[in-house]
Amino acid sequence: MKTNIAVIVGPTAVGKSDFAVDYALKNNGEIISADSRQVYKGLDIGTGKITKEEMRGVPHHLLDVANPIENFNVGKFKELAEKAIADISSRGKLPIICGGTGFYIDAVVNNITYPDVPHNRKLREELEEKSASALFEILKKLDADYAISLNNSEQNNHQRLIRSIEIATALGKVPKIVENESHYEIKWIKLELPPEELKQRIHIRLAKRLENGMIEEVKNLHKNGLSWERMEELGLEYRYVSRFLRRHITKEEMIEQLQNEIWHYAKRQILWFKKIRN
Repeated sequence: MKTNIAVIVGPTAVGKSDFAVDYALKNNGEIISADSRQVYKGLDIGTGKITKEEMRGVPHHLLDVANPIENFNVGKFKELAEKAIADISSRGKLPIICGGTGFYIDAVVNNITYPDVPHNRKLREELEEKSASALFEILKKLDADYAISLNNSEQNNHQRLIRSIEIATALGKVPKIVENESHYEIKWIKLELPPEELKQRIHIRLAKRLENGMIEEVKNLHKNGLSWERMEELGLEYRYVSRFLRRHITKEEMIEQLQNEIWHYAKRQILWFKKIRN
C-alpha cells in the first residue's frame, strides 16, 4: 500500500508555512520542509525560516540539517525526506511536505533518480554572472538534444541551467532522468494569490527581514567563515546583501534588485507548480 502524504506548494511569500501549521494541527500531521536553503544552519532571517513560536508545537523536519559551507543536493534531500516520511507515518501521523523548491518535491513524490555529480565551485563561479540565454547556449554546445528538450520555463531557469552544464561537463552529457513508480498517495494543496497582492507581500516581507537583522545575519555568517563566493551561490538575499556589504551596490540598489529577483523567482515557481494537478 502507498503511504498517504499531503504536499503544500506555492510561490514564495504566499503563506505556505502558516497554512501548513494550521493544516498539520487539524490533520495530526508533521511538516517536512522542502526549501533548498532552509536546510542550512544559520540561514534564518534571509530564508524566512519558521521560528519555534510559529511552529505552535508542530514538529518540523529537514530544517538546519546541513552546513552552509557545504553543498546540499536533491539526492540528499530525497534520502532524508523519505526517511522522515517513513518515520512520521510509522507513528500514525500524516507527513506534510511544504515548500517552494519544486525540484526537491518532484524528486520525492515522483521517485526520480538524478545523476550524482558533485558541485564544481570554480565552474559555478564562472557561470553565475551569465544570463539565462548565455547559459542555454553553453548547454546546447555540451548536449544539444537535452537543451532542445527543455521548455521555455526551464530554458530561463538560471540554477537549473547551471546544474545541467555542471552535469554535462562532468559526464559528457545530461543523462536521462529516471522517474520510477511513486511510493505515495498524494493530496496536493496549491496556494495562490493575485500577482499584485503577491508582489506587495514580497515587498512587505523584504522590509520586515531587513528590520529583523538580515544584513547583520549575513555579516555574522561571513565572520564565521562563509565566503562571499558561497553567498553568491546561495542566491537571492545572501547574494545581494553580500554585494551591498562588499560595496558593489548601494542599499537602495540592493533592495530594488532583490525585490525584482524575488518576484522573478516567484514567477518561475508559479510556472513550475502549474503542471501539478490537484
